[in-house]
Amino acid sequence: MGLTAETTAELTKAGLDPAEVELLVGRALHEDLDGGIDVTSVATVPFDLAGVADFAARAPGVVAGLPVVRAVLEIVTDDSVLIETRVRDGSCVAAGDVVLTARALVRSLLTAERTALNVLCHLSGVATATRQWVDAVAGTGATILDTRKTNPGLRALEKYAVRCGGGSNKRMGLYDAALVKDNHVLAAGGVAEAYRAIRDLFPAIDVQVECDTVAQVEEALQVGATFLLLDNMSLEDMAEAVRLTAGRAELEATGGLSLDRARAVAETGVNFLSVGALTHSAAVLDIGVDLRSV
Repeated sequence: MGLTAETTAELTKAGLDPAEVELLVGRALHEDLDGGIDVTSVATVPFDLAGVADFAARAPGVVAGLPVVRAVLEIVTDDSVLIETRVRDGSCVAAGDVVLTARALVRSLLTAERTALNVLCHLSGVATATRQWVDAVAGTGATILDTRKTNPGLRALEKYAVRCGGGSNKRMGLYDAALVKDNHVLAAGGVAEAYRAIRDLFPAIDVQVECDTVAQVEEALQVGATFLLLDNMSLEDMAEAVRLTAGRAELEATGGLSLDRARAVAETGVNFLSVGALTHSAAVLDIGVDLRSV
């Protein structure tokens, strides 16, 4: 059976493609089952034993991924599961809070447990890390962005988790915006040449230019660039770039950022801080499953 209408609607509302999520869940379950069975559960759990599984936070954080957990549970149980979602994605939870309760045959619940937790703990970790950065720059006017430094196959889910944490998404891939980096500059013969080449071939695409120095900021502004990345710049150089730009372009601080200096970076006046660590280095949020009989 496919996903229920309720879960399909929740995934769609979250900006996720239900068909892609179903494929992803299917691949994840295949890693555990490989066309076979959960041998431990089949051997130890009576086939008709029903139970309730409480997905409970073991540590405080921000929850993300509950619609995907619903998809896992529905697929494993052939939609013979009753699910009660206790909180919404993006909610802050404390240790001990139950975020979702599922009622089904115990064998099915145990088979679904690890895949569901792998998704939920990872995405909640991304959302929790994002919220820490968002809180760090609160009141400055700066926005926290993610990057393309995502785990293969999980980009849409991880970028969704960033949104749950209060951050915003940058480009999804190489197709929806142009980003001129140092290697492009080298290949094209300069910042101006690279910018003009993209403008000539793709006049409607957004063009972002990475700048390592204040001099490159000036060069990019001269050719009309309206979105600049300030890569590994000092606070002083970022402040100077803000002064030179004078609102003519949006500025994104990137590279070498850390949570403890996030506010200082934001206070230079940049519009965005892009943080690859949100997705490539976020620690999981500890969430577990507590099984109880009906």
